[in-house]
Amino acid sequence: MSFSNICIIGCGLIGGSLLSAFRRKNIGERLLCVDFPRTLERIKKMGLADDLFSPDNLSAAVVQADLIFLATRIKTIEELLPEIVKYSRHGVVITDVGSTKKNVVNIAGKFLPPEQYFIGGHPMAGAEKSGIEAADPFLFENCFYILTPEENTPQTKVNQLAGILGEIGAKVLVLDAETHDRIAAGVSHLPQMLAVSLVNFINRCNEKQPHYLQLAAGGFRDMTRIASSPFDMWEDICRTNEREIVSFLDEFIKYLTDFRDRFQVNSLKKQFEDAARIRLSIPRDTKGFINPNYDIAVVVDDKPGVIARMATVLSENDINIRDIEVLKVRLLEGGTIRLSFETENDREQAMKLLSTIGFECRKR
Repeated sequence: MSFSNICIIGCGLIGGSLLSAFRRKNIGERLLCVDFPRTLERIKKMGLADDLFSPDNLSAAVVQADLIFLATRIKTIEELLPEIVKYSRHGVVITDVGSTKKNVVNIAGKFLPPEQYFIGGHPMAGAEKSGIEAADPFLFENCFYILTPEENTPQTKVNQLAGILGEIGAKVLVLDAETHDRIAAGVSHLPQMLAVSLVNFINRCNEKQPHYLQLAAGGFRDMTRIASSPFDMWEDICRTNEREIVSFLDEFIKYLTDFRDRFQVNSLKKQFEDAARIRLSIPRDTKGFINPNYDIAVVVDDKPGVIARMATVLSENDINIRDIEVLKVRLLEGGTIRLSFETENDREQAMKLLSTIGFECRKR
């Protein structure tokens, strides 16, 4: 099964990347997009869509679609859903890309008739740049893509959507909306709140003694990097997942208080060791969280053609490199490169082949 007409509403980074990925993979007979004139002009030049519609002509776009992606900010998704339902055809699948799910799923359940289906979606993908200019057909490669279907959504529809997402490289996991928002609050929203709070707290200290920020490097910078995230991106997240975020803040405050009360050097060793072990157990390739990649680390010299040598010998033996990352490098000396493979067998064969041509390899 496949979707014939796919409509994407909102063609920024995520929506534009979906368009680009679908075009590259020839998914959908017709790709339709809805956005403002400047973005539509850019999409036309890029050749990413078959039909272009401005927001005031939304109905003409959605009435044709078998699959509709709402790729706007959460507030706009909530506003558009009741409007879209009026014009959508029977059997249509409507999905979104918002990073909280319960609110949107509840609105869909309230407004969608039985013959239309809503499947919440959250691609765990992003980039430093935004807008259609940043659209990347490979953005979803090995990306953790969560789907939160309504209870009455037929499994065939879920499989159909998961199928095309798999074709563009995403790894799909199905969760209920409440579980998604709870997990997101713990592993995404809580860290953001902690980073913002820590930066503001140290700045308060800096007002009394102006050397704090001057000396804030290394661990402080690493831990607080996400504090620079724009509030525009977080406003809807905080609004739609407030209960879970506050709950996690309460739980973490209790945990931190207990940690403080038990603060003894003799007991810290186990805390550090446990944290290090748990941290190392987190999948290194976060984009491949569902189906982890099989990684190796390769020590290389800083010489022209070193990556080409590795790629050539693996290609000649039909071994595909799923992902590649420069872990660390020292100019004119060398460094370590991570290579990821799809199976354990590919990893074993790659290590043997690379070793035979002089590369030092180890599993990661």
